[in-house]
Amino acid sequence: MSADHPPVRRYRPPAPLGGRRRATGSPAGRNTKALLFLAPALIVLGLFVVWPMISALRLSFTDASGFGREEWVGLENYAAVFTDPDILNAVTNTVLYTVLFTPTAVIAALGLALLLNSPRMPFRSFFRTALFVPFVVSFAVAAFAWSYLIDPQVGLVNYWLRGMGIRMGNVLEDPTWAMPMVAFVAVWKLFGFYFVIFLAGLQDIPNSLYEAARMDGAGPWSRLRNITLPMLSNTMAFVLVFATIAALQAFDQIYVMTGGGPYGNTQTVVMEIYESGFRKLDIGFASALSYVLLVATLILSLVQFVFFGRREKDLS
Repeated sequence: MSADHPPVRRYRPPAPLGGRRRATGSPAGRNTKALLFLAPALIVLGLFVVWPMISALRLSFTDASGFGREEWVGLENYAAVFTDPDILNAVTNTVLYTVLFTPTAVIAALGLALLLNSPRMPFRSFFRTALFVPFVVSFAVAAFAWSYLIDPQVGLVNYWLRGMGIRMGNVLEDPTWAMPMVAFVAVWKLFGFYFVIFLAGLQDIPNSLYEAARMDGAGPWSRLRNITLPMLSNTMAFVLVFATIAALQAFDQIYVMTGGGPYGNTQTVVMEIYESGFRKLDIGFASALSYVLLVATLILSLVQFVFFGRREKDLS
């Protein structure tokens, strides 16, 4: 090459951000490192979730009481679950509680989310925060507070109602009103969580869909039925599953407010599990009842997911 022409440099691509990549180890080494990072969480889950579930499944086939030796009884506990009249009463009460709680909480959360999603609504941030605050309060505290609020002697709610000429009495000792009251407390406590989920789902819907619908002459009800509800199908399935699980696991406010009374009218399945395991010391029966409730919850959740999944495919 002549001296008049400098040597041509070969093109070298720029280094990636953060410097040039270093040679990575083998896949086995990466998997080992990943397992080391996951080990603390896996150990905690194994000790406090997986092992108790396996132990409860084993106990469900025994006559365990927490004291003395355990004897294998096979499926006797499961047979007793489906024949015990107290369990059948608890199942009926749980179904009633679910029917009262789930639709009310979901409809209230969806309606308020639609209302507070509008930019025309004044003080939106304040109302959103206020509606979510009850969810932060523990169920026991909420139950104690409402027990005093509706107390026939010192409760503010009864005082205000008496001022309007309405005498409510002690609803927690009324077999007709006790279950609706504990369901109302659960709605007040939990619907703020469902409200936030619906609000997030509404904000993910593109405004262009509503603008196109307005240009086509669609009214508010038509936009709700043809755009909002179909676009919220996944969110609706999530909320319904969570609300159903919460209803089937109802315990805290019932234990605090009524203790399962009056006359067993608020005795739910979880209350029966508590009574059988910790008061009657029939741990084997309580474990069997727990697994029956677990299977029923999984089946209901699966049915809801399948229903909304098929509906989403039909709409698409």
